[in-house]
Amino acid sequence: MKITLIGYGIIGTAWSKNYIADGHDLSIWNRTPKGIPHFVKDLATAVSGAEVVHIVIADPPAIESILPTITANLSPGTLVIQSSTISPDASDKFKAAFTQAGAAYVESPFTGSKIAAENRETVFFMGGSNTDKERAKKVLSSLGKTFFNLGGNRQACSIKLAMNLQIASILQALTEGLEFARAAGIDDELFFSVVDKNVVHSGLSDLKRPKLIAADYSPQFSVKHLHKDLRLALASAPAKLLPLTARIADIHSEGIKQNLGEEDISSLIKLLQN
Repeated sequence: MKITLIGYGIIGTAWSKNYIADGHDLSIWNRTPKGIPHFVKDLATAVSGAEVVHIVIADPPAIESILPTITANLSPGTLVIQSSTISPDASDKFKAAFTQAGAAYVESPFTGSKIAAENRETVFFMGGSNTDKERAKKVLSSLGKTFFNLGGNRQACSIKLAMNLQIASILQALTEGLEFARAAGIDDELFFSVVDKNVVHSGLSDLKRPKLIAADYSPQFSVKHLHKDLRLALASAPAKLLPLTARIADIHSEGIKQNLGEEDISSLIKLLQN
């Protein structure tokens, strides 16, 4: 299948390898080339003739900046899979633009970090028509095996933001608990062994345990990207609905000021240490 992947960040890089391994005819476009295999410099050329255009880039403004070029060069019936984390309102806008251009549109944000992407364990939240979602599942089966049918595009965006605001809050509690235990002289391994047997145990504690113990802050999910998602959630809901999220977003803002934006979200523990 002829697929154009727009975006070659942490996740896009992993996905591209799986698409290629499965024999797809892959073209990749990214704002900065980075010595990318299968890279096509001209976006219009990259999109032209594609059966599927899969988008995974930073945020709504990034999509907005390339939207006219994509819509002008899509073939009729092209399937657009939009996997960037965006707001429900932005999704409505992009869906209208792509469908007006004759494309099928599926909103398909995801959960799963770099490791999951590399291991074909990305989980997708799908919104769109049932026919289009079935088409998308066949493509995305190269990247993951779990697909949640959320109904429409707005619901797919909303569930993604609902998951990420919880990640941010759970991580903050985990790092505060770890630093509190350290201050009492409790060994890191012992702390996490207790977490494993407590109701607070989570997939996030498993994922971040080795990074926090080793102080390895190479990005699986960067501070700047989770901060962006928190801001999208806050902009999509009444202020009284997300009071904790608002406070956590402020902490992430401080992390970015302290040059943690490109680092893994676990690096926010540094704010508790300085």
